[in-house]
Amino acid sequence: MRFFRSFLDRQKDRFQSGGRLDRLYPLFEAVDTIFYTPDSVTTGTTHVRDALDLKRMMSVVVAALMPIVFFAMYNTGLQANRAIAAGATPLDDWQTRLFQALGFGFTTDFWACFMHGALYFLPIFIIGFAAGGVVEVVFACVRGHEINEGFFVTGFLLPLILPPTIPLWQVASGAVFGVLIGKEIFGGTGMNVLNPALTARAFLFFAYPAEISGDKPWIAADFIGVDGFSGATWLARATAEGPQVLGQVGGTHWMDAFLGFIAGSMGETSALLCLVGAVILIVSRIGSWRTMLGVVVGTAGMATLLNVIGSETNPAFAIPFAWHVVLGGWALGTVFMATDPVSSAFTDKGRLIYGFGIGIMVILVRVVNPAYPEGMMLAILFMNMFAPFIDHFFVQANIKRRLARNAAVQ
Repeated sequence: MRFFRSFLDRQKDRFQSGGRLDRLYPLFEAVDTIFYTPDSVTTGTTHVRDALDLKRMMSVVVAALMPIVFFAMYNTGLQANRAIAAGATPLDDWQTRLFQALGFGFTTDFWACFMHGALYFLPIFIIGFAAGGVVEVVFACVRGHEINEGFFVTGFLLPLILPPTIPLWQVASGAVFGVLIGKEIFGGTGMNVLNPALTARAFLFFAYPAEISGDKPWIAADFIGVDGFSGATWLARATAEGPQVLGQVGGTHWMDAFLGFIAGSMGETSALLCLVGAVILIVSRIGSWRTMLGVVVGTAGMATLLNVIGSETNPAFAIPFAWHVVLGGWALGTVFMATDPVSSAFTDKGRLIYGFGIGIMVILVRVVNPAYPEGMMLAILFMNMFAPFIDHFFVQANIKRRLARNAAVQ
């Protein structure tokens, strides 16, 4: 590392103002600060300093995501190998051919499942990171700003909310759209109104619905000719057939869904690991417990209300709260998406209202909308747009209280 430090020091003059590569200074600065502490720091008594800067905050979020990332690779391979063992025909893609060339069989052995899933997860991760990173670098160089670590978390979240069989060119286009439209047009990190990862997924969902919805995308295997086997997510089946399909023989049990051994977007299946991540974010004070609590209360209230109302034509009305929180992207969205410190509300009471609105919206989209069984993405994006208004009313109310208190003192 000492050699690398010396190498960076020798190259620094070329990237600073007046150097041959001064327009690329944000790229040099990004590489330097990833591995080392910046050499320029605040001094004097006029600054408020905190040990938790943007880089450390993003690092904690990524650390909380790592168990979900590793489980995503394992479960993706597990679901594919289970389907193939049941008689499904494996897809004739390069991942499957490479998996077989490495000498692995389609078994439920841990390493066989992990390696099979990794061959689907890692390319999506790399392509998404590279495409989004290019947009970040270009905008930083054009604006003359530093490359912020904001995309670091987005790069990890994006593959977690996508199906394993999505074409890689769509991953690249989604990442570019999410960073460009979801963040850069608002001014970059800290300025965005929408969550970039969810913006990317929304673009892919509406632009290429066949590759990100339906039955087959959720498991990397071909289900033609396999009796009694479905690749549909259990949320989609429960929405279409009612909660009676859950827990039946051949169905999924609540504990399976809680642990994550079900089909779905690669990182959205394990509510348990999302709960572990929630503890990490709350203890480190990076994720707001108020936002999470608001989502839980809103989800519980709306789900219970629809259970009481009931419907003779819509079986989704009967899905209980306990199942809503372990199916689909509810857990990942509540912990890592809704608590995004930039696109969510920032006042304490505002966070409760913001989270409560997400909880209500996700149930309404899941239950009332027959065309889209998953509602977490749309619920969070919808409330992202209302977060500034929610904060505005609480800030103005606080200003009025202070003015009235000051007038009373005078």
